Amino acid sequence: MFTKDEFETAQSIVYDHIQPTLQHNWPLLAQELGCDVWLKHENQTPLGAFKVRGGLVHMRRRKDAGQLNGVITASTGNHGQSIPNAARLEGIQATVVVPKNNSPEKNAAMRALGANLLEVGQDFSESVTFAKQLAADEGLDMIPSFHKDLVAGVATYAQELFTVAGELDVVYVPIGLGSGICGVMAIRDFLGLKTRVVGVVSRGANSYALSFDAGHPVPTNAVNTFAEGVAVREPNPQAVDLINKGADHIVEVSDDQIRSAMRLIFRATHNVAEGAGAVALAAVMAERNQLQGKRVGAVISGGNIDAGKFAEILQGG
Repeated sequence: MFTKDEFETAQSIVYDHIQPTLQHNWPLLAQELGCDVWLKHENQTPLGAFKVRGGLVHMRRRKDAGQLNGVITASTGNHGQSIPNAARLEGIQATVVVPKNNSPEKNAAMRALGANLLEVGQDFSESVTFAKQLAADEGLDMIPSFHKDLVAGVATYAQELFTVAGELDVVYVPIGLGSGICGVMAIRDFLGLKTRVVGVVSRGANSYALSFDAGHPVPTNAVNTFAEGVAVREPNPQAVDLINKGADHIVEVSDDQIRSAMRLIFRATHNVAEGAGAVALAAVMAERNQLQGKRVGAVISGGNIDAGKFAEILQGG
């Protein structure tokens, strides 16, 4: 996916702007789940999600290549904050297309970062289609949510995790379009670790699980989950190939399991996780019987959830 030299360049770019995030084995989680659980707190980045890392790398590389024209991307929020944040730092204008029913608080955050925000489409895939057409019409560069620069950037969190936690038995990683899990697998392989990497998807947005079973990309007709960060119905073919070769297996979790994980994260660590950010721990909870006594990693990929929705979930809704 990327070379060690490319990763080292990505590290230097990322750490020009942000500090490493926390990885910690919380005693209450160990007590409840029967295994040594290391959470990787990507909810604690300056933008509240792991995506900030990849955007910094991609936009710096665009600037270094003299590609200073406007960019456009589609997102449900975290990638859509990452790109305008990094574009602003490099003096490039960014447009972000989001679905019509997108999180109001994520939309506000994207606008605050300087994005020209357009609300188009019923889901992420329809937003992508519109963004590609607008890019062609207006001469903008389309930034995908899965790209080598983005993966190299987000892989820095995996390097941080393994440096502090060491060789874990298994790491659970959410799958949206796949940059996070591909970054984790790449660093595991660079370091020569035997850690198993497990992908996690929502049961209502299981295209990557279907693709893993089939051995090739399998899109779905619709998605049905409140965890918008993993609400993908058209998998990226390159990501599917890498995941199918490097992941141990993929776990599907229900929305109820995701909500339970969000409540456990808050109760045991006093951290906020959005739906997509809690799917990894939801999978640990689902597979706890086979993880007893193991050293387990789980990535909290983000904490950007609307306040009202989070309050409802904490109250058992």
